[in-house]
Amino acid sequence: MKLVLFFMLIFSTYSFAQSGHDHAADAKTDHQHGDMHKGDHHGGAHGGHHPADKNALKQFFEPLPASIIDEKKNEALIKLGKKLYLDPRLSINDKIACNSCHQLDNFGVDGQPTSPGHEGKRGGRNSPTTMNAALHIAQFWDGRAKDVEEQALGPILNPIEMGMPNEGAVVDKLKKIDEYKGLFDEAFKGEKDPIQYKNVGKAIGAFERTLLTPSRFDDYLNGNESALNDSEKRGLHKFMHMGCATCHNGVAIGGNSYKKIGVVESYDTKDMGRFEVTGIETDKKVFKVPSLRNITKTGPYFHDGSVSTLDEAIRLMAKHQLGREVGPGFTDDVKAFLGSLTSKSAK
Repeated sequence: MKLVLFFMLIFSTYSFAQSGHDHAADAKTDHQHGDMHKGDHHGGAHGGHHPADKNALKQFFEPLPASIIDEKKNEALIKLGKKLYLDPRLSINDKIACNSCHQLDNFGVDGQPTSPGHEGKRGGRNSPTTMNAALHIAQFWDGRAKDVEEQALGPILNPIEMGMPNEGAVVDKLKKIDEYKGLFDEAFKGEKDPIQYKNVGKAIGAFERTLLTPSRFDDYLNGNESALNDSEKRGLHKFMHMGCATCHNGVAIGGNSYKKIGVVESYDTKDMGRFEVTGIETDKKVFKVPSLRNITKTGPYFHDGSVSTLDEAIRLMAKHQLGREVGPGFTDDVKAFLGSLTSKSAK
C-alpha cells in the first residue's frame, strides 16, 4: 500500500486548491470512472468508505492535535497576542487590525477576493485564513514567511495594508499606550525593554497557534464511524480516489507543500507566485497548497480570490490539476465531505 501511494503522489498533481462545485460539467467522467463511482450512492463496496480506505486514511490524513502551544505556560504571551491581533492602532490610521482581514468570528477571513488596506487600496492576493495556519509549512501564498510569528510582522509595515512606516514607529506608538507596558512586561519577563517589534510578532504568533478548529472529520479519523454521513463518506472516497488527497493531505489537509497551478492544463494568471521569492524558473505560478479546513466558509477561492463558489473551485481544480472533467455527482459528494472539515464550534 505504501509503495502504491508513493507512486500516486509522484504522478498526481496540485491543489484541489480551495475546492469547489459546478454543475456544468458533464456526466461523462462519472461513466468513465465507473469503478470509482459505482455503488457510491448506496454506500456499498465502492462507496464513501470501505475497509481498504482505513490504511489510505492513515497514509494521507492526521487528526488535529489537542494543542500546539502550552497555553498555560504562555498565557500572558497569548493574551498580549490576542490584544495586538484585534488592535487597529497597529495601523497608520488606527483603523486596520489583523482581525480586519482575518476575522476571528468569520473563520479567519473577510470574505472578499482581496482585502482593502488603510487607504482602501487592495493587494493582488486573497487573504488566507489564520485558523490552523500555524500548522502550515510556511506562511503567505508564496511561502515567504517561515512561520506565523514572522508573517504577523509583514502586513503592519506593508504600505498597502496597515501602512506603518517602519519598526520604530510601531514601537513608539505602542510605548505611548499605557496598558501595553504591563502586558509586554508580563509576557516577556526578564527583558529590560520588552516592547520590541520582534516581540509583537512573537505574541501574535503565539495567539495564532491557539486557533485550531477540530471538526467532525477529526472525530472520524479518531475512529468515530458515525461522525460522517453517507454523502460525506462518498465524497471522501471520491476525493481520495480522484487524487485530490495527494496534495490536500496531512493534519491541515493542505498547507504542507507547494504546487504549480495549472499542472495538467494551463491556468491563466499573471501572478508568478513563489517565483517572486526564489527567482527559480520552475517556481513560476507555484503557490502553497491551501488547507481545506473550514473551506466551505472561507471563500472566495484561489490565490487571487477570483473563484466565488466552492463548486466552481472543485471543477477547476479537477480540470487544471488532474486533467479530469467532473459531473455534479462528484462535486456534490466532495462538497459534502469538505463540509465535514468545518469547525465543530462554529455557530
